[in-house]
Amino acid sequence: MPILLGDCSAGLLVVSFFIAVLTYVTYQLLSRHLLQWYKIKPIPDIGGTFPVIGNALQFKTNAGDFFCQIIEFTTEFWSAPLLKLWVGPMPFLILFHAETVETVLNNPVHIDKSYAYKFLHPWLGTGLLTSTGHKWRQRRKMLTPTFHFSILTDFLDVMNEQAEVLVEKLEKEVGKGPFNCFNYITLCALDIICETAMGKKIYAQSNHESKYVQSVYKMSDIISRRQRMPWFWPDFMYNYFGEGREHNKGIKFLHSFTSSVIYERAESISSTESGSDSDQGVRKRRAFLDMLLKTTDEDGNKMSHQDIQEEVDTFMFRGHDTTAAAMNWSIHLLGSHPEVQRKVQQELQEVFGESERPINMEDLKKLRYLECVIKESLRMFPSVPFFARSLCEDCEINGFKVPKGVNAIIIPYALHRDPRYFPDPEVFRPERFLPENSVGRHPYAYIPFSAGLRNCIGQRFAIMEEKVVLASILRYFNIEACQKREDIRPLGELILRPEKGIWIKLERRGTMPTAH
Repeated sequence: MPILLGDCSAGLLVVSFFIAVLTYVTYQLLSRHLLQWYKIKPIPDIGGTFPVIGNALQFKTNAGDFFCQIIEFTTEFWSAPLLKLWVGPMPFLILFHAETVETVLNNPVHIDKSYAYKFLHPWLGTGLLTSTGHKWRQRRKMLTPTFHFSILTDFLDVMNEQAEVLVEKLEKEVGKGPFNCFNYITLCALDIICETAMGKKIYAQSNHESKYVQSVYKMSDIISRRQRMPWFWPDFMYNYFGEGREHNKGIKFLHSFTSSVIYERAESISSTESGSDSDQGVRKRRAFLDMLLKTTDEDGNKMSHQDIQEEVDTFMFRGHDTTAAAMNWSIHLLGSHPEVQRKVQQELQEVFGESERPINMEDLKKLRYLECVIKESLRMFPSVPFFARSLCEDCEINGFKVPKGVNAIIIPYALHRDPRYFPDPEVFRPERFLPENSVGRHPYAYIPFSAGLRNCIGQRFAIMEEKVVLASILRYFNIEACQKREDIRPLGELILRPEKGIWIKLERRGTMPTAH
């Protein structure tokens, strides 16, 4: 009997301990929540906020509806300097004016990504996109040299080759009426990033059912949905009642793909350095992966396999999906504005004449109007619809006091439509980005690649790729858009994509390139 009583007492003690811990944690969270609520109460909000779940029940579940909803909020509250909403117990500030955006992005203290990026960690780890603090600073310093101009020049051959494959695929659609070009462009971008990032040809353009592409899109959809549903934020809830199993299955495949490529490339480099390479005398193309395998920090330490995988997964995701979306939006806009398309083709004629030669770096410098088209397309349809930071110290934004820990979401789609800097913002006008028309524009009014310390490390690579692919298409085809602007609904997920693709018709112009 004494033993039973002892066991009972011990059990009660354990239960009491856990109740005490739970009470303490709940008290701390509730206190923090109420303190944040009180401090940011003066900031305009969308209304309809409930305890614990915030505004989550108001959010549309469909990605297209949700994005339209957020943009409607920015339009409704345009005169307000900023806006707040609650996702679960977390407050988010919505920023869409250059002055408020600058306050966050130009401050080196606010470099931490927001809580929502946590859901990318299982896939991308804490690489350059998702890491913070010392790790991010060290990684950025290590990786910046891999985007040097001379290295980007090496990638031009890959871009030309894959653009030529794309042109051959598109040629088969000439005269067949409207078709969806979205997948063609995406597979081309995937082939480019696979060979430049990993040094591996995957022939995605010849394999329309690429499992990697499908897995990337599926993972993007899954993560985007979870971000909007705070009741699925706890892993326990997500794994048992949400899409946890499907999520984990997709992560496993994506990681196994990049892991096997890293292993193969490391073995190849090792055999080359030992003199046993079978391709004697043949210069192998450099890839980002090669540089990652050889990169060292200030202490001479090499990156681990896990470190390398984080960056390769990040490059693969951010390096193909964003550029593919940008090129597709550009194609739609060019097809909708024949006068702009003619100007681009006139510029191409001046640079290339009747030649079918590949594009070189000097050519890219001369394609100034095409670059204006790309920039204007990114203004109207930025590849990344929103990005967010966690404020790392108390600050003041446009006269409102904001406490540390609040998340700030920047909406480039709305920011880029500020009529103060872009009159008639819904009009496609590439001339906005001619040097003489850009003078005096607020530096944070246009940020398709973010801005400040954490701006996109690969933006030169992206613009270069878009120029090569779009120039290749327009050298051989005239494009006619088959959708009106109101028929295209942007899906604001991790990437801004058109809900039903990009439908165009093609007309051949000039001689087709000769296959190598």
